Amino acid sequence: MQSQNPYAKYKENNIKTASPQELTLMLYNGALKFVEQSKIYMEQKRIEDANNSIMRVQDIVDELNATLDMQYDISHNLRSLYLYIGERLVDANIGKIPEPLDEVKGMITELRDTWKEAMELVKLRKKVAR
Repeated sequence: MQSQNPYAKYKENNIKTASPQELTLMLYNGALKFVEQSKIYMEQKRIEDANNSIMRVQDIVDELNATLDMQYDISHNLRSLYLYIGERLVDANIGKIPEPLDEVKGMITELRDTWKEAMELVKLRKKVAR
């Protein structure tokens, strides 16, 4: 029986011990990684690999969308944005063109950065409250 790759084990432990907020950050980072991979694969004319990477981004966006708590107004705005991102991913995948991926990358980067800033503000407020 072969032992698990130490990096994979470390990554798995990080996921299992992450807070919901940290998991959301990981999802945004993963989406950005796969957007970049998709662009590289398109440049290399590796169509199947580009398709697979775009589908991974779509899966992540679908997960972010599915976990929205719709009792908040912001969730409705995020749902619209996630649906739009999904449409742009389809455009990129069908046309095998990088421009929609550039747009998606910009939107996801902004969402990720805003999420990270919010996490830091919550941590700061918790420290001040002590």
